[in-house]
Amino acid sequence: MLPESKEKIFQTEAKARQLLKERGVSVNDIAELVYFLQKDYHDGLTMEDCVENVEAVLSKREVQNAIITGIELDMLAEKGVLSEPLQSILRTDESLYGIDEIFAFSIVNIYGSIGFTNYGYIDKKKPGILKELNDKSNGKCNTFLDDIVGAIAAAASSRLAHRSANVE
Repeated sequence: MLPESKEKIFQTEAKARQLLKERGVSVNDIAELVYFLQKDYHDGLTMEDCVENVEAVLSKREVQNAIITGIELDMLAEKGVLSEPLQSILRTDESLYGIDEIFAFSIVNIYGSIGFTNYGYIDKKKPGILKELNDKSNGKCNTFLDDIVGAIAAAASSRLAHRSANVE
């Protein structure tokens, strides 16, 4: 049996991963974003490298907390149980809201300032799973999730760049 503190850590990571999966986001989806960001900078980059770095980011408690909090808020907005004006702000992903980006910045910061550049670029381009998460026609609210997923990819890309710089 795990000590209570270790069990709580395991439960937090398991919950974060479960919520990502339930919302249609896999580790491979995020790894594809890392590959998109880093393929031009790392000869021989593999999806395995990208997955390894995504897994490292997902193991961080701050990231797990952001995932759980953001997805829970998205789901509450889908159910229509938030008070106004927050309900409408989240359902429409209002551009001046900005709190969703604050969650993303908390993740991006884990591996330094290069993450901001990666995040800004991927948030603008919206490749892969990000395009799907931004599709408002499916009735889902992903106001926080799209930014969190982009931030995880940006942080994993930053980790990859830092580790590569220390090896090469």
